[in-house]
Amino acid sequence: MRIASLLTLFLASLLLPAQDTTTKVKTVGVTPTSVASGKEMFHAYCASCHGIDGKGNGPAASALKNKPTDLTLLAKTSAGKFPSMRVMNSIKDGTQAGHGSKDMPVWGPILSTVSSDSQAIVNQRIANLVGFIESMQAK
Repeated sequence: MRIASLLTLFLASLLLPAQDTTTKVKTVGVTPTSVASGKEMFHAYCASCHGIDGKGNGPAASALKNKPTDLTLLAKTSAGKFPSMRVMNSIKDGTQAGHGSKDMPVWGPILSTVSSDSQAIVNQRIANLVGFIESMQAK
């Protein structure tokens, strides 16, 4: 009887689908935000991974291979000077060194879709986003 029960459990485990316990990130389209507000863009485009506070603790962070960068420590880890060009290049071009992996979207082309394809507006968006990230730096 005990062998039959164990055999039944074994066969049931083969037939039942395995539960997927990995966190999945829901992909949604980019919604337009104000060109002038780095804060609004950060909340719309960056906070899902980096967190509202920029510390790398957003709701999608656990689904990524690499933990998102704590954006509040960028100046501290760069000899006290905020690395604005590095941050701008990371956002615009997805520079590998800027964010550690290709988990982070390359925002330059994505922002073009909400900026009427004007490169000047895309550059302004990125500059305002970089300015907001700079304002988040730990003191």
